[in-house]
Amino acid sequence: MNKTDLVAAVAKKSGLSKKDSEKAVSTIVETVVKAVKKGDKVQLIGFGTFSKRHRNKRSGRDPRTGKPITIPARDVPAFTAGAVFKKAVGGK
Repeated sequence: MNKTDLVAAVAKKSGLSKKDSEKAVSTIVETVVKAVKKGDKVQLIGFGTFSKRHRNKRSGRDPRTGKPITIPARDVPAFTAGAVFKKAVGGK
């Protein structure tokens, strides 16, 4: 499912127009991205939690040459599924 499919599903389920559904989906995504970028956690009970994690500097290999390289430290987005979501997907 891509964004267009998601917007269509939201429009169908909610009764909103596709234009309003696209605006809602885009606003939710933008809000989550801004909050996580700031360092806040976004927790949607039953669905999951979006957060920012820090990865330390580490060594690796250049896949083209095989030479060792240093991969710099950086922050990465993370998602942890909630219990209801895990149960729905896992079928238990």
